[in-house]
Amino acid sequence: MKNKKKNFNYVPDSRGLIVLREPHSSISEQYRAIRTNILFSHDAGECLSVLFTSDMPSAGKSTTVANVAVVFAKTGKKTLIIDADLRRPTGHYTFEVANQSGLSTALVNDVDVNEIVKETSVKSLDIITSGPIPPNPSELLSKKKMTVLIEELKTRYDIILIDSPPIVPVIDAQVLSKLVDGSVIVTNVEENDWKTLQEAKQLIEKGNENIFGVVLNNKKNIQSDNSYYHYGRGG
Repeated sequence: MKNKKKNFNYVPDSRGLIVLREPHSSISEQYRAIRTNILFSHDAGECLSVLFTSDMPSAGKSTTVANVAVVFAKTGKKTLIIDADLRRPTGHYTFEVANQSGLSTALVNDVDVNEIVKETSVKSLDIITSGPIPPNPSELLSKKKMTVLIEELKTRYDIILIDSPPIVPVIDAQVLSKLVDGSVIVTNVEENDWKTLQEAKQLIEKGNENIFGVVLNNKKNIQSDNSYYHYGRGG
């Protein structure tokens, strides 16, 4: 891998990584609970691949992916984030890595996987950023190259977490759900509605019926005014 070795004691001054800034907070504990529940939903001993999507934009899915990835990596599991939101990518901002090349680069050109995998400042956590935003995201993600890439990465990592666009407005998450072991839907309870959430669930099930759970973002904790992430089983 050509990327320069990162300082794993460095905590990025970036948005959303509360499990690094406040590891003992109640919100960080909720991310660890999500990790545990995902592991319970999968047979041990194999690479676990999980798609994170949301019913609608601004639900907090990218923040959820980033924090869950960190708590997986903190257990020593070799973890990879793939920022497959080729419409509004954020992974390179969150982990403060370059994005001149990434997933879109690999899907358009013949690029060795080592050229797009980047180390983060978190030990055991790598990321494939989105790369330049393409004009045809869903078509790119539907390519055979995407399937081949995921299969290769499964031989290198214990955990692969894919950040995808919201599933109701665009088809990208449906395409990607066919390539993973299961999916997690993130929803903002302050703005969502049951009909839209049900639609998201039905769309995901068209690609892969295995929904690991639903993350309820901004659900108020009875004990305090802080928002937190709650893990609920899909079904």
